[in-house]
Amino acid sequence: MFASAVATHRVIFVERSDATYPGGYVDVKLATIAFLEAAAERGDDPVRASFEGARVVWARDGYDIVGRVAAIPALPPTVWEDRAASFISQVRLYATDFLPEAVASGNTFMLHHAAVHAVAAGGRALLALNRRLFRGPKYLDAALAGLERLPDGYAELAWRLVASPSRQSADAYVQALEAFHPWPVDRAASDSMFIRDNELAWYTRILPPEAR
Repeated sequence: MFASAVATHRVIFVERSDATYPGGYVDVKLATIAFLEAAAERGDDPVRASFEGARVVWARDGYDIVGRVAAIPALPPTVWEDRAASFISQVRLYATDFLPEAVASGNTFMLHHAAVHAVAAGGRALLALNRRLFRGPKYLDAALAGLERLPDGYAELAWRLVASPSRQSADAYVQALEAFHPWPVDRAASDSMFIRDNELAWYTRILPPEAR
C-alpha cells in the first residue's frame, strides 16, 4: 500500500477545516504498519522526531500500534555516539579544509556551502551529544537554544560563520566546539569517517549524516 501511494503521489493531503490558526492547515500523512516498522528500524531524524509525543487514539484489535509508534523516536546510546563522531568530522572538514580552500581560491559558492554545512553539522553534533533528535533546519536554532549542554556564545559564533564566512569565523566556531567536549574521534579518524560517510556512501550504503 505505501509503495503504491508513493508511486501515485498520494502519501499526503492537506486539510484546512481543522486548522487551529488563521490561514493554517493540517498535514494528513499515510503511515502503514510497514512504514511504522521501517521508521523504527532506519528512519531519519525528522521522521523519528515527528512521532515524539504522538498519541494513538484508536487501533484495530490485533495491531500493536502503540508499541510501534513508541519505538520510532528511541535510539540506543551507540547510535548517538556514532552520530556525534560523524557530525564533528563534518565540521572539521568543512570548516578547516574546504572553507580555507574556498577563501584561497576565491570560490564564493564553496565558501558559503562550507560555512552552512559546518554550522549544520555542528548543531547536529550538539543535538547528538544531548540525545536530541533533529526535526529539520527551521527548528535547529530553537532546539539548540533549549539544550542543557551548549558552548558559551554558540549562537553568536554560528551566526557569524554563516553570515560572514571567513577563516577567522570558522576557526572561532571550531575552537568553541573542540574545547567544549572530548569528541569520540580524533582529526585523523575524522578524515576517514568523512570519506566513509560522503564519498563512499554509495559503496557502504551508510546514509550521509545529513540524511540521518
